[in-house]
Amino acid sequence: MDYLYFPGCTLKDKTASIMEKTALTAAAALGLPLKEIDEWQCCGAVYPLTEDEFITLVSPSRTLYKAQRKPVVTLCSACHHVLKRTGVRLAADKEARDKVSYCLEQEYPGETPVLHYLELLRDELGWAALKEKVKAPLEGRRLAAYYGCMLLRPAKEMAFDNPEKPRIMEDFLQALGAEVITFPFRNKCCGAYLAVTEQQVMEDTANKIVTMALEYGAEELTTACPLCRYNLEQTPIVRDGKLKISFFSEPLAAALNLEEQEVMS
Repeated sequence: MDYLYFPGCTLKDKTASIMEKTALTAAAALGLPLKEIDEWQCCGAVYPLTEDEFITLVSPSRTLYKAQRKPVVTLCSACHHVLKRTGVRLAADKEARDKVSYCLEQEYPGETPVLHYLELLRDELGWAALKEKVKAPLEGRRLAAYYGCMLLRPAKEMAFDNPEKPRIMEDFLQALGAEVITFPFRNKCCGAYLAVTEQQVMEDTANKIVTMALEYGAEELTTACPLCRYNLEQTPIVRDGKLKISFFSEPLAAALNLEEQEVMS
């Protein structure tokens, strides 16, 4: 099956580009090459929360329309959240679908599958097959998964994993050979965009998360969200080098023993 790749804005910025580079290099090595969607544009970053809002659905709808029912694969939690929820709404809401089609000057044909990269690994490749492809198992590395909120909620629309007891990232890390640490705050919000309006609230929230991860024995937190990574890296624990924050694709590239020149080329 052909998979289209939607990068989103942040992964083209140097602060998060390592997630894209490691993920795409790993996908090619795993036999799951991803083709970037032509002339993509920002997903909008935030899904509209008012029922009568539709104009902000136009940008993500344009991406879904361009895919023409081919599965769209994302890396960024926010992009995945916006595209997935937009597709679900347009499939169920004819009025919104008609309005969006009018703005696009094209009729949106129906729901386009939206997958997160981790879902592609789980459902297309499988954890057993991933484990077989590991060349440099992450033995001795104590990694903890940090989901944040956008991958998991709202549970019915995202259909990613159990929002209270998720397993996909732990199973992923286990397949890579890491010592997986599970801690209570792995599915809690990091503070998100409060970093702009209420920075102290964000810092307090993020600090609780990294403190708990450290107490449970983690040496590294891995996430799929550029904003989560940014917020968590503002905490004293991370700044002091007591806990590392990475994108999930970085330990994947390491376990596949991909050379730095392969990743950066």
